[in-house]
Amino acid sequence: MNKEQKTSGKKVEVYSTPTCVYCNLAKEYMKAHGVKYAEYNVGTDLAKRKEMVEKTGQLGVPVIVVDGEAMVGFDEEALAGMLGIK
Repeated sequence: MNKEQKTSGKKVEVYSTPTCVYCNLAKEYMKAHGVKYAEYNVGTDLAKRKEMVEKTGQLGVPVIVVDGEAMVGFDEEALAGMLGIK
């Protein structure tokens, strides 16, 4: 999915790499909860990698952005709060 997606009125973007375990866990979590998201492979997409660094100041993945609020890493509880999942 490279098109920007919205879920429950929220814009969700995931900056990740294919080999990142936590990236895959985050994406599995969102899929399990029906969250649609735009996914960017920052291993191959240099423009998106630069965008990610500008948003967070670092290269760590995953970076999950919900309505402009960025989270670095995968914290299930924090992500649930950002997405409004109970």
